[in-house]
Amino acid sequence: MEYKKPTSEQEFQANFKQKKPLMNDTEAYYESSRCLYCYDAPCVKACPTGIDIPLFIKQIHTKNIKGAAKTIYDSNWLGNACGTICPTGVLCEGACVYNHQDVPPIQIGRLQNHATRKVIDQQINLYAAAANNGKKVAVIGAGPAGIACACELRTMGYEVVIYEAKAKPSGLTVYGVAPYKITNEEALVEVDYLQNQLGFTIKYNNAITTKEQIKQLENDYDAIFIGVGLGATNFLRLEGETKENVVGAVEFIEELRMNHHKTKVGEKVVVIGGGNTAMDAASEAARMGAKEVSLVYRRANKEKGAYEFEYDLAKGAGVKGIFNATPVEILGNGSVTGVKFRKTQSVNGKLSEIQGSDFIIECDMVIKATGQAKHEQLLNTIGIALDNKNKIVVNSETFQTQTPQYFAGGDAINGGAEVVNAAYDGKMAAQGIHAWLTNATMR
Repeated sequence: MEYKKPTSEQEFQANFKQKKPLMNDTEAYYESSRCLYCYDAPCVKACPTGIDIPLFIKQIHTKNIKGAAKTIYDSNWLGNACGTICPTGVLCEGACVYNHQDVPPIQIGRLQNHATRKVIDQQINLYAAAANNGKKVAVIGAGPAGIACACELRTMGYEVVIYEAKAKPSGLTVYGVAPYKITNEEALVEVDYLQNQLGFTIKYNNAITTKEQIKQLENDYDAIFIGVGLGATNFLRLEGETKENVVGAVEFIEELRMNHHKTKVGEKVVVIGGGNTAMDAASEAARMGAKEVSLVYRRANKEKGAYEFEYDLAKGAGVKGIFNATPVEILGNGSVTGVKFRKTQSVNGKLSEIQGSDFIIECDMVIKATGQAKHEQLLNTIGIALDNKNKIVVNSETFQTQTPQYFAGGDAINGGAEVVNAAYDGKMAAQGIHAWLTNATMR
């Protein structure tokens, strides 16, 4: 499909219409009636947060929307966002028994979104903070892990202050997810909804960077949760990488989410990478009116990290996939004019370049979707133990780091996963914090 460059907010929204539009009451009633309410339901096992999916679907069908939303939020504090942006086709819906009967699976994500959005829009409160227990916890990062941790801690009576480097909450949900998956408004309204009920504090534009700040947190709070996610796009260390109009994918997506149709996109765009972020960036460039978008990955199609449905979405937007090609040099005099690639081959699992196979793709914009750097400087300043990939080392059950006052979750410990994984980490880390502080008090 060919998209025209959007010149207004209305045109932008038309190009980026939602993948999972909200169901109305009738659609939700009939879709919920299809559920078989399986014993030992495979959809529940496939959900990283273990939501009781058959129960909330039953509650929707019996018009108990408040009950359905509470079932969801009891397991996942980002229930609305996850209902919208989760890769349900490879998680809960992918596990639905209907897949074995050539019948479309239950639209679990849209049903989840329906129930949670109802209580948000109607401002139906489901929770209240517990009585103050006299303990204080700092959370670094207002992404999904940090928000989930804060919510869980407030239900146990902890005072919680989140320190967020940016101007808005919810991390990648608002800054790094393609706008056809979730709107800015939908991402932010859920955080407001939770904050109004549970009363945690978020200090925006408040990055923690210095040893002095860290020492202050350690003195002022009983425990600290690190939910900083990942950092900027990695450098490729290619000649010409600093030329104008060579950008990182996460930076490109963030600008698009913040500026919408005002974001500048080239006529001919090359996206380098084979993960889900590469697919998002390529699809977004096409939806912004780029005439040609080439997605180039150094390995074979079957070896790409992206989900197949994400690649299908990019192809549907007009993106051309090129595989077994690695970038050699970014060309241009000041601004990028093209990228020189070299063909590759895999022999016994080892990738090698084919000499004499160089080719050039002309372009006026390059988007690098080549992974993100870790927040090494911050983590080293704190003195947190990291593994050989610079991920924070935590206890797999309590999410406590090797520095006892610190707990961590989300992309900072897993290297990059889904929002739902971060929501799980934050919730479980809060329980780990509670167990540790309770035991410390008893001692």
